[in-house]
Parts: sequence; C-alpha cells; structure tokens
Amino acid sequence: MLRHRAHVAVSPASVIKLVTTYAALDMLGPHFTWRTQFYSDGPISQGVLRGNLYVRGGGDPKLVHERIRDIFAHLRALGVRVILGDMVLDCSAFDLPQTSAASFDDQPLRPYNATPDALLVNFKSLSLQFEPDPARGVARVTTQPPLVGLRVDAALPLSDQSCTDWRAKLQARFDGPNAIRFEGSYPRSCAAQEWNVAYQDPSSYAARTLQGLWYDMGGALTGTVRPGQTPLRARLLHEAHSLPLAELIKDVNQWSNNVMAQQIFLTLGRVRPPHAGQASSAASFAASAAAGQPVVMLHAAQFGRSRHVLAQWWQRRLGMREQAPVLDNGAGLSRHERISPDALVALLRHAAAHPHAASFVQSLSQAGVSGTAASMTSPAIATRAWLKTGTLRDVAGIAGYVDARNGTRYAVAAFINHPNAPAARPALQALLEWTAELP
Repeated sequence: MLRHRAHVAVSPASVIKLVTTYAALDMLGPHFTWRTQFYSDGPISQGVLRGNLYVRGGGDPKLVHERIRDIFAHLRALGVRVILGDMVLDCSAFDLPQTSAASFDDQPLRPYNATPDALLVNFKSLSLQFEPDPARGVARVTTQPPLVGLRVDAALPLSDQSCTDWRAKLQARFDGPNAIRFEGSYPRSCAAQEWNVAYQDPSSYAARTLQGLWYDMGGALTGTVRPGQTPLRARLLHEAHSLPLAELIKDVNQWSNNVMAQQIFLTLGRVRPPHAGQASSAASFAASAAAGQPVVMLHAAQFGRSRHVLAQWWQRRLGMREQAPVLDNGAGLSRHERISPDALVALLRHAAAHPHAASFVQSLSQAGVSGTAASMTSPAIATRAWLKTGTLRDVAGIAGYVDARNGTRYAVAAFINHPNAPAARPALQALLEWTAELP
C-alpha cells in the first residue's frame, strides 16, 4: 500500500527484537523453558548438606528474586537448611567476554544496560524503595533483594521541594560495591516511590544476592559463595524451570527488556535436536518442545555462534529475496544492527501465517493498552494495533500489525535515522492512523 526507501537497511534500535523473538518461537516453540539446576556432592541428613551446593545456570532470562525464594523454599523442603560447604555458581553455559555495563552509552547504573549471564539473577538490579515518614521528618529506604555486604542508608531527610526530578535531589552516591549513600533529601510531596538501578559491581551480584536470599530465608552457610563448575559426580537435587518462552517474549517485546532479549538470542546458538539423526531444522526444535522432549544444549553460548544460527534460520525461513538483517546482540542495544523495512515486513507476514502466530502477536504492545504503546490512545489505533517500538539517541522506529477499518490486517514497519529522530514520533503515529483508516 505504501513504500518509501523500504529496501534500505537502517538502524532499527529495539525493533530488531522482533527477529530474535520470532526466531525463538519458530525454533523452540512457545512452551520451551530454561532450566536452573541445583546439585550436591554430599549427603543430606537432619537438615544439613555435608558438602557443596552447586547452582548451574542455564540462561533463564527472568530468574527474579521472588522465584529464587520459591526455589530455596523447595530446597529447604528437601532437607537443606545448613550447607556445610560452599555455594558454587556454575556459569559455564555461557562463554562470553568480560564487558562493561557502561560500554554502550556510559550509563552503567541504567538497568537496560545489564549484560547477559548463564546465571542471570534479578537482571543484576536493585529496587530502592522510598517511603515518607512525616512524623519523623525522614523518608525510609528499603531495598530488594537483600545483598550480602551492601550497606544502604536507611533514611534521609524530607524536604519541601517539588517532586520533579526527585532522583537527582537524593544526591545518591554509588562509589563502591559495598555502600549506597544519600547526601540530599527526599521531597515529601512525592509520596512513595521506587527507583530501579543496576548494581555497581555486576560481577558479584549473583553471589551477593543468592547468599543474601539464603540467609534471609533462615538458611546457613559455613563456606563461601564462589564461581566454579559442577563435578560429574554431583547429584541433582532440584531443577527449576523458567516461565515458558511465550510468556517471556511479552517482557521482551512489550517492555523492550534488553538483557532478556540477549539471553534468548544466545540460547538460539546453543540448541540442537534431541536425536542425532534428526534433521537440523526449525520444525524439529519446535516439534520436540511440543512433544515435551527437552531441547539438548550443544554449545556454550557465544554471540558469534548465535549470529551464524540466525543467519541460517533467516535463509531457510525467509529465503534470499529479502536482504538478511545484520545482527549483533539481538536486542537493538547496538550501533551495528541493521534491517530494511522490506525485510521486517517479510518477517511480520511470515509470522502472521505461522502456527504460533497468536503467541507472537500477543507478545507485542497493544496500542492504548499495554507496554510501550500504551500511550498511543488515538481512537484510530487504540486496541487495533500491535506494535514494537524502538528508540536510540538518533533512531525512532515502529513495526507490527494494524487492523484497518476495511477488515484487513496490515504489516507496518517504519524507521527514522537522524540526529533529531525523536521529533518524528508524531509522523510514525500518523502512519499507523492512516493505515487504520484504509477503506
């Protein structure tokens, strides 16, 4: 219906997540889950594990602290209350170079910059919660989850300042991994607020959090929490499954969760069919998942391997007619990823005819209703468009489906790459409204 420079490969920002999530649905199926495994190398008797507890990460994209509490409760039900040994964190499922959370935009405390990990605990982030106590003239500060060795100021004075830019008024100090201090004040007009920040020492986050949660639930540990690999002789105690893929891609596409997208992208470079004689095809992965068979993980995750697998997948599923995308980390938090509107619309049309099309569409933000498109309340598109938005400093993009008044569902993709790209957001919405009004 409408094309303008649609063959040109451009920077898509977070819209590239559509490639990652659709490939995952196609290759793994909507019911695929990640597994975090807990092993021991000693006997359990009278509430005591006489040995080490090994925690083997499997790349779960959403291993948040509430789920970890449930897992630890299960271990306690198995009789593990005291660990006479170490808690050993096995992250060998991912083989990634050391990177800094500040490498993309020099904003290391922004949760969207969290780096992927085989044992990704709570997105490596902290929730700082502020509750005014007018009677005492202070705001109380609490944190979740509890981190061993981290001291956070428990209170700071209230002020009569406006609530505008309240975070800056805290004058928070994140100078080191062992303390968070506040040298400012908290506006009493703000009421209760929450501030999610990335932990300043992400390499120690999993160890500090798992130990803190274990203690918080009444567990004891005589040794340390340290990295290591699970020995072959260790015995499996518990296997914790993630939420299914169809649920997790809602977080990725509706809320543009970068690290979850990277966890999924990396997983696609690890898998193979469960039977050696089975054809290495997307259909075989999904068929195995649908039959309840575990997908076998063949390799340690590497970005290069995932790029190769996704390039093969694109050629097999989308063919050579449309130029394949250039992928970096599969999340859009990159200056190297490229895709043309033509190629993205080809993917959207292919996805619309897929057996798991409903799971894919439901993972997108619904205009006026959910996710990053909730603010699009124009009557023309509200509840009638399912979208993925993308934003970088000089990129604005949108892609998805629009149900027009003529009863046709249209695939739409549009991007602006320009230093003043955010100013084009009204034009992108106008395109969606025009599509919705097609007679």
